[in-house]
Amino acid sequence: MFKKVLVAEDMDSINHAVSSVLKDLNIAEVVHAQYCDKAWLLAKKASLGDEPFELLICDLSFKEDHREEKIKSGQELITILKAEYPELKIIVNSIEDHPQTVKDLWASGNIDAYVCKDRNGLKELKEAILQLSKGDIYNSPSIDRILKQNNVLTLNDFEINIVKFLANGLTQDQIEQELKCKKIKPSSKSAIEKKLKELREEFNANTNPHLVSIMKDLQLI
Repeated sequence: MFKKVLVAEDMDSINHAVSSVLKDLNIAEVVHAQYCDKAWLLAKKASLGDEPFELLICDLSFKEDHREEKIKSGQELITILKAEYPELKIIVNSIEDHPQTVKDLWASGNIDAYVCKDRNGLKELKEAILQLSKGDIYNSPSIDRILKQNNVLTLNDFEINIVKFLANGLTQDQIEQELKCKKIKPSSKSAIEKKLKELREEFNANTNPHLVSIMKDLQLI
């Protein structure tokens, strides 16, 4: 069983609930962070002290406040910590069950379990920790069903970003510049125009605004 666990979660009620699960499992040391930057600093400090965390339980969304945070999401935190500490086991504990998010996280190779915050969430979190301690992976049943759906449409970073930029009112020239800044390829205006045309045809959209509307309804962006 894990001896040292880091919990990245900004809601007090969830932190208390997660603490009770970890206490039931007799985990010796549990540290909480309500901000991603703090979670990263705690992980860094633990590693420098030769007492690294063995498990991270991480939410995906964190509410913004007056603090200026460099790491703004759980997904970004997971990517950073997994790159720095490859042996760290990671459980996503989130209400987010968007197929694109779930598939992207598993495809990244950065997580070992995905637990949904629902009525069975704490029970499933406990099971996830037990499975990971044995060297296995784990998904909540609802997440497992999403992953087994062959007909779930997912998009790549290029497709997601150009439609998101459209939804935010950017012109194609502005989208080109944003893609270049984010180092997302392809980024040329011709590639953007071609991909938008393909997406309009795929989703039977008459115009770009119509495409944005359809993709929002399908929760693809």
